[in-house]
Amino acid sequence: MEHTKNQLSVLIRNSEFLLMGIGASLTAIHLSLYWRYKDSVSFVLCFLFLATIYSQIKEKRCSLKLESGFISSLLGLLMIVLIYINSIYQLNLGILLSFSPFIAAFALALIASGFKGLKQYRIELLTILFFSLRTWIPSINKIDISPITAKFSAMLLWYTGFNVSRSGLTISLPTGSVEVYHGCSGIVLILDTLSLGILFLFMFDLNLKQKILVPSVAAILAFIINSIRVCLMAVLVAQGDQQAFKYWHEGDGSLVFSMITAFIFCCFCWYLLSYNQRKNQKIMDS
Repeated sequence: MEHTKNQLSVLIRNSEFLLMGIGASLTAIHLSLYWRYKDSVSFVLCFLFLATIYSQIKEKRCSLKLESGFISSLLGLLMIVLIYINSIYQLNLGILLSFSPFIAAFALALIASGFKGLKQYRIELLTILFFSLRTWIPSINKIDISPITAKFSAMLLWYTGFNVSRSGLTISLPTGSVEVYHGCSGIVLILDTLSLGILFLFMFDLNLKQKILVPSVAAILAFIINSIRVCLMAVLVAQGDQQAFKYWHEGDGSLVFSMITAFIFCCFCWYLLSYNQRKNQKIMDS
């Protein structure tokens, strides 16, 4: 009896190491793909999402049931093989490319716990699903907030004393004009900041009002910061500084606004956590 228990313990431990190895290789594949395409924002967000999921799995690993069946394991392995093939040959398989992180996580969950055990990973699967949606939604090209961005940016310029006019998506100053295309509308920055907000919601215990407030602040903050960026580019075009315009529009300068947005949002989240901590402390002291 004791020998059987020892064999079972070794088998479970070996299964855990095998799953960790597969998970690590899948993580390396996705991070290397974002690095290869020089998508630094997606690289950082992917790392943060996967680190959060790893932390969640680590906390409850002792309660996880690692019992999978033949069909579920075979299906999971086929999905992983497909991801490996796609990473090697860079096949253009549309949804597979966008949802690759979610497919990898789903396949790993199937191999680990089968169909019946998927509910153990519902939070982690929802987390990585949102990240996959973040990379997929902009490619649909249906969410276009360019008119709103153009109106708000023109309003900001007008309130700061510039002689500005707007016609549709075109913001005009006396000596130059810019057109707010879909790529400059701010939808990508909004989705990136919302991704940070979703991670924050999954990681910390918040009340209902705060769960609504966090994504709202993320979206509004990203929209405002991007509109300020549009104002800056309009001023640079009006001044005839094309080199500076290219830097802030296409170069590393575009990432500065993403960093500013992330920093301000993280400060907001820190304040929210501090507020909850002080509130809980008062309840304990009373």
